[in-house]
Amino acid sequence: MVRLAGWSVLETGQTFLLGYALARALDDGFLAGRAAVGLGWLAAAGLGVLVGAYGTGRVYGAVAALVEPLRDRLVTGVVRRGVREGDRGALSGLTQQVEIARDTFAGLVMVSRSFVFTSVGALAGLCSLAPLLLLPVVPPLAAGVALFAATLRPLARRQEAYLAADEALAENLGAVCPGLRDVTAAGAEDRIAADAGALADAEQRAARALARWGVARVVCLALGGHLPLVLLLAGTPWLLDHEVTPGAVLGALAYVSQSLLPALTGLIHGLGISGSRLTVVLRRLTPPPPAVSRPAVTELTPHTPPPCPSTPAVPPALALTSLTFSYGPACAPVVDDLTLALPSGAHLAVVGPSGVGKSTLAGLVAGLLKPVRGDIRICGCRVPGREAAAGRVLIPQEAYVFSGGLRENLAHLRPDPVPEAELLAAAEAVGLTPLLNALGGTGASVDPAALSAGERQLIALTRAYLSSAPLVLLDEATCHLDPVAEERAERAFAARPGGTLVVVAHRISSARRAGRVLVMDGPRTAFGTHQEVLRRSPLYRDLVGGWEPGQLSQPALALGDADGVDAVAGAGLAGDGRHVVAHGPVGQVQAPGDLRDGGPFGGEG
Repeated sequence: MVRLAGWSVLETGQTFLLGYALARALDDGFLAGRAAVGLGWLAAAGLGVLVGAYGTGRVYGAVAALVEPLRDRLVTGVVRRGVREGDRGALSGLTQQVEIARDTFAGLVMVSRSFVFTSVGALAGLCSLAPLLLLPVVPPLAAGVALFAATLRPLARRQEAYLAADEALAENLGAVCPGLRDVTAAGAEDRIAADAGALADAEQRAARALARWGVARVVCLALGGHLPLVLLLAGTPWLLDHEVTPGAVLGALAYVSQSLLPALTGLIHGLGISGSRLTVVLRRLTPPPPAVSRPAVTELTPHTPPPCPSTPAVPPALALTSLTFSYGPACAPVVDDLTLALPSGAHLAVVGPSGVGKSTLAGLVAGLLKPVRGDIRICGCRVPGREAAAGRVLIPQEAYVFSGGLRENLAHLRPDPVPEAELLAAAEAVGLTPLLNALGGTGASVDPAALSAGERQLIALTRAYLSSAPLVLLDEATCHLDPVAEERAERAFAARPGGTLVVVAHRISSARRAGRVLVMDGPRTAFGTHQEVLRRSPLYRDLVGGWEPGQLSQPALALGDADGVDAVAGAGLAGDGRHVVAHGPVGQVQAPGDLRDGGPFGGEG
């Protein structure tokens, strides 16, 4: 600091000579008819500029000696938190925020130092020329600086709000962009776009508020820098009448226009923008207070969150009331006036032809689609809503696995670290253990491109099993598994403590295992137990027809039937003990041999 102040004195001398030498050159030289004297004073002013430039060059070295240790301390703190505490903001802090702090701090030191020493030199020069020159300069300058100081705190708050809004938008896009495939698969484009749009609007509002406070900087500059010039020019006759020389007036104009005004401009723009930014960045880089330690979770059962707010009576796990949805005002409803309730622990299978609205129903329950009419509640919490979203997990047909560790993939939906024993227990329950061992354990790295579709589904299913959500929605999430693996996974979810399972069925065997069945058949939708729906729904009887003991498996409906269910054709159909529900043309249906189900008919347990 002493070295910095010492070199800055040279700039003070340069500032003092600028106005004083000009006044002497005019009064004692050119106006007195002594050109040589005038030129001598101008030469002295030019020499002062050279000396001041040399001092400015030395100033940068002194500023670096102040700034670099600050940067080193900030880097040390950020790296320590990143390594020891797993701070997710460490990378941003190291690559951006630390550099912002260093550059901003250096700029603040430069502009603040320049304003202080330039003001001292200019005011000393004015006083030496004529004390009366301080009257039109000092009061507006002091008022401008005071007003600027008053705006610093609200400006910093607006700057912090803008940075927070920008970070929230960036975090949202960073989470959405890698999962665009799942967003499209789940039909959540409108919901995701609305969320991102709300964050973009919030950032725009914060930017406008920051800009409005930025106008105050213009007022401060006009008051402290431009008004003294106007007062000097307007008061020149009065000053000349009070024995202020023309050279002194010209020197005062030079002090204000060439020294004070540029220094004040640098201070207002530098401290007004960079100062508030530095305040925000340093606050974010400050280590947070240590968190209160909590005992480790040792139970092997899935983590169950506290119930969401509801009435004293235990609400259903899922309640649909007069639910109606269509994809356009002129379109026929895909879901029409559907009402049902599932108690906690229930197991529902949703079956029906392709395109009848099964995945649409899953999207409505998950809050990804907005119904035209009706009400959806999860544990008594209205959908959409934060509480309802925390109470459900949706696994679509194309399961998402991200590059990284297997442990991170499995525990992705849990806010707290998951014990190793709980991970292994969940993997064993769902059927992931063989793949987990083949990959090298929970600490192994995962390459999604190297996994088959069925392996990705097993990882996603285990992730859902470990989640805190009591309601699990499987939208054909087992379609790439063989029947044995599918049965094991569904039974694991059905036995999950406190869990409720809704399965968009890929095979009729899923419906046989479920306690309740929902047959989506346009206006002939049926809901109840397997036996109840079997009596009431002709479509369900057709789908299950080949299952009944003593009967051969025959195509339920003719090809091209108006109900949209294609027959399951192919060699060995009669031995398909789990009866694949077709979702496309015959040529696209897997042969029974690919499903590893070549046993005799009637072997279904």
